[in-house]
Amino acid sequence: MGHYSVAHICQSLSRLATLRRNSPVTIFGNRRKTGEQFVEGVLGLARGLVDLGLKPGDVVAISALNSDLYMEWLLAVASVGGIAAPLNFRWSLEEATLAMELVRPILLVTDKSTSYWHSKFQTDSLLFLRWHVLMDGSTAFSSSSNILTTESLKKPSERSLSVNYIWGPEGATLICFTSGTTGRPKGVVISHSALIVQSLAKIAIVGYSEDDVYLHTAPLCHIGGISSAMAVLMVGGCHILMPKFEAKSALEAIEQHHVTSLITVPTIMADLISLIRTKETWNGLETVKKILNGGGGLSVELIKAATEVFPRAKLLSAYGMTEACSSLTFKTLYDPTSNNSGQSFQLNSDKRSSIVNQPACVCVGKPAPHIELKVVVEDSSHVGRILTRGPHVMLGYWGQISTRASNPSDAGWLDTGDIGQIDDNGNVLLFGRTKGRIKSGGENVYPEEVEAVLSQHPGVSGIVVVGLPDPRLTEMVVACIQLKDNWQWADLSSDHPAENKDLSLSSEILQNFCREKNLTGFKIPKSFILWRYPFPFTSTGKLRRDQIRREVTSHVQFLPSRL
Repeated sequence: MGHYSVAHICQSLSRLATLRRNSPVTIFGNRRKTGEQFVEGVLGLARGLVDLGLKPGDVVAISALNSDLYMEWLLAVASVGGIAAPLNFRWSLEEATLAMELVRPILLVTDKSTSYWHSKFQTDSLLFLRWHVLMDGSTAFSSSSNILTTESLKKPSERSLSVNYIWGPEGATLICFTSGTTGRPKGVVISHSALIVQSLAKIAIVGYSEDDVYLHTAPLCHIGGISSAMAVLMVGGCHILMPKFEAKSALEAIEQHHVTSLITVPTIMADLISLIRTKETWNGLETVKKILNGGGGLSVELIKAATEVFPRAKLLSAYGMTEACSSLTFKTLYDPTSNNSGQSFQLNSDKRSSIVNQPACVCVGKPAPHIELKVVVEDSSHVGRILTRGPHVMLGYWGQISTRASNPSDAGWLDTGDIGQIDDNGNVLLFGRTKGRIKSGGENVYPEEVEAVLSQHPGVSGIVVVGLPDPRLTEMVVACIQLKDNWQWADLSSDHPAENKDLSLSSEILQNFCREKNLTGFKIPKSFILWRYPFPFTSTGKLRRDQIRREVTSHVQFLPSRL
């Protein structure tokens, strides 16, 4: 089978150049590019990269804020068989250096923003780097022979649409970093096919079309931002780009450009709603027709608020992971064209499978059309590890042996690291993470379930549940608690009782609260620790539960109720 029958993300460019020949495809500040201009920019940059000496399989690292040039770079590198490695501009210099040492790029592209790690980076400190490109710099800005600019690299492109694109090894086109829970960046290698089937799924389910005006709210260094951008690119929509998300800028862009679609995470949605409520009227919010939320579920309150401020928007949520090229499942939270939209204000599915004593879980919807899922059950609970396979699955972690399913019978499947089940209606129900699961007295305890119960107490502002080694139970359930302002910790054994008993908490009070909420006895924490510091998160917003467990283990014997 020849390469011409294999998917390549740049194959969408010929349609884009004709479909939107004279209408804008990208708008970045005062810079507008038609479909024809955008495609010529991509192909001109691709010719420049070939002339520079870029070869198939070479890695190009990019660290920059969102812009039309960022999109051009992603596509130009792919078109000549290179592998783009977007770096998180929010990283520390140490994290960025670790990532570059892992993938060893020959070229680094940065922008002129000076408040991030790449302004401190010395290109001569890594011997494998041959060139440094200033993405948005002018030719006059560059004085060193190995420092180039996008402008100086671009060569006049041939106006023929029959371009011979080149594939990277194994069809790889992208290295997207995920910090996991270890904190050390891991490079997830994504193929052309994965990006295309993911794009087609979003087009089918979210409903992107050539009439869409899409606002980039997510950074192009994250798989969510990249995959949604590719979907809109493939379908021929218009892209509104701003350097990074700011609620005020986003709402002004919606108003100015009549934005029809955007993606959110819970914090973005909360920021938008909060700002909208400070002003009596925001014009243009009725133009928004599609909002896709990822990165965690929206609360019922946020869903209701979103439907009020974006009254014509279909609101969906997605569950996925970088290793699966973004979204695995989708769920419609609200559809203004449906008569049953009001029934969507809930976190769990309406129709559960007939399993007795099912623990609290979150329904994340049904798998996308191309997604194959299975649940590997290890006991009689009908709950188990969620595995997936198909063209969306990563080629592997860069520089590592593939860490797909560990069981030989699961060869070819990717273990998502999540615990759940698929109910009788095909909905995926999530219970927690495999790594966080606690084995206490022979029973499985999912920290997320315990956290969901304890977080309902009015005095609790933050909660993380971990398992500590215990000679009798194997692991003991321990809860780390952050208190809300004006609340006090006053264990009954304390020599300093709380001044206000109505605003005091203790281990006994919280254990009784769990019982009142019908949490099964073996899941109720045996010990509570007052946590006085912010909980640690990775740069991609994942809780460092392993770090909390280590800290608790080292201190708990000395400080049984405070840390």
